[in-house]
Amino acid sequence: MGKIWATTTLASVLVLAMAACARFEPRSLSPAQTASDFEKRSLDNPKLKEFLETNLNRKFSAWPATSWDFSMLTLAALYYHPELDVARAQWQVAQAAIITAGAIPNPTVGAAPGFTANPIGGVSPLLYGFFLDNPIETAGKRGYRLDKATHLSSAARLNIAVTAWQVRSRLRAGLLDLYLAKQTETLLYRQEAMLEKLVKLLAARLEQGEIPRPEVTQAQIALNQGRLSLQEARKQLAQNRVKLAQALGLPLSALKGIDISFSFLKHPPAPLPSREVARQALLNRPDILAALSEYEAAQSALQLEIARQYPDIHLGPGYNFDDSENKWKFGLSVTLPVYNRNQGPIAEAEARRHEVAARFTALQARVMGEINQALAGYREALRKLKTAEALLAAEKTQEESAQARFKAGETDRLALLSARLVLETANLSRVKAFYQAQQALGLLEDAIKSPLGPSGWIPVALEANREKSDR
Repeated sequence: MGKIWATTTLASVLVLAMAACARFEPRSLSPAQTASDFEKRSLDNPKLKEFLETNLNRKFSAWPATSWDFSMLTLAALYYHPELDVARAQWQVAQAAIITAGAIPNPTVGAAPGFTANPIGGVSPLLYGFFLDNPIETAGKRGYRLDKATHLSSAARLNIAVTAWQVRSRLRAGLLDLYLAKQTETLLYRQEAMLEKLVKLLAARLEQGEIPRPEVTQAQIALNQGRLSLQEARKQLAQNRVKLAQALGLPLSALKGIDISFSFLKHPPAPLPSREVARQALLNRPDILAALSEYEAAQSALQLEIARQYPDIHLGPGYNFDDSENKWKFGLSVTLPVYNRNQGPIAEAEARRHEVAARFTALQARVMGEINQALAGYREALRKLKTAEALLAAEKTQEESAQARFKAGETDRLALLSARLVLETANLSRVKAFYQAQQALGLLEDAIKSPLGPSGWIPVALEANREKSDR
C-alpha cells in the first residue's frame, strides 16, 4: 500500500505541474505584411485621434485635422515611431527578468529503485525508493537578484524617455529643415523673377547701345545661377518631406495634402538658459538617471556574488519501500567552500561596478561638454541673427527709398530692381541666420533634454504599448 500511495502522490504532483506549464503559440512574421501595414499608416487614424485628444486634453470637432502643429505631430511620432516600440519591448524584457530573479528554486524529486542481491527466501528482491531535494537559498541571494533586475528594469524604462526625446528631436529638426526649404524656395522664386526682368531691361539697353555686352552677360549668368539654386531648393524641399515622414514613422503618402503649421518657429528664439537649468541637466537627464540605475544594478550584482560565498542548504527527505516496510529518511547537505569562496565572480562584479561608475562619470563629462558647446553655438547664432536682421532692416530702408525716388521720377526701373534684388538677398541671409539660430536652439535642447522654446514637452504615458489600427 505504501508503494501505491507514493507512486500515486508522485504522479499527481507531476500531472499538476505539467498542467500549469505555459504553451508555445507561434506568431508568424511576414516582411510583406509588415511592409503593407506600414504603408497603410496615416494621420487620419481614429485611434490616433483618441490618443491626441487624451494627451492634448481637447476634442477635435473635425477629423482628419486640417492643420498639424508641432505638438500634434510630436504625439503622432510618439504614437507611430517604431524605435519607441523597440524601447518598450526592451523594457518588457527587463520586467520579465524581475519575474525570473524572484523565482524560488524548485525542489527536485527522483526515484531510487534497487534490488537485493541475496534476498531471503520468499522475499521480493526489488526495492522502491523516492527522494526529494528542496534547495533553500541563504544570505539574501534572492533579494539581491530582485534588486539587480529591478534597477535594470528602471534603466530600460528611462531609455524609453531617452528614445522619445530622440524622436521629438528628429521631428523638430525635420520640421525646421522643411521650413527652411519652403522659405528658400519662395525667396529664390521671387529672385528669379526679378533677375529675368533685369536681364530684359539690360538686353533692351544693349540694343540701344547704352551699355556694353558684358553687363548683360553678367546678369544672364546670375539668372542661370538663380535658376540652379531654385532647382536645388526644390530638390531639398522634396527630400525634407521624406525626412519628415521618416521622423514621424509614417510613409511619405501620409503627408499628402497635410497642412503643416510652423507657428512654433514664428516666435523669437528662446533666451539663454540659466546655470541652474544646465545643472539640472547634469542631474536629471533620463540617460544620466538610467546610468545611475545601471550602477545600482552593478552594486546589487556585487552583493549577490558576495552572498554566494555562503552555501545554500539542500533538504532531502526520502522514502524507501523495503519488504513491506515503509522507511523514511531525512537528508541535509551543503556545498563546502573548500577550493574557492567565489573570489573570481566577486572580483568580476567589483570590476564591473568600477566600469559602470567610470562610464557614468564619462557620461556626465560628455553632457557638460555638450551643454557648453551648445550654449556657445546658440549665443553666436543669436548674434548672427541679430546682425542679419539689422542688415535686412537697412536694405529694406534702401529699397523703400529707391521706390520713392522711382515714383518721383528721380531714378529708373533698373535701379529699383537692383535695390529689390539686394533686399531679397538680405532676406535670404536672414532666413538662413534664423534657421541656424533655431538649429542651435535644438542642439541646446538636446543637450539638456528639455524644451526651451514655446513648443513644450508633452507628458505622455510612454511605457504602454498602445493598440494601433495599423497592426
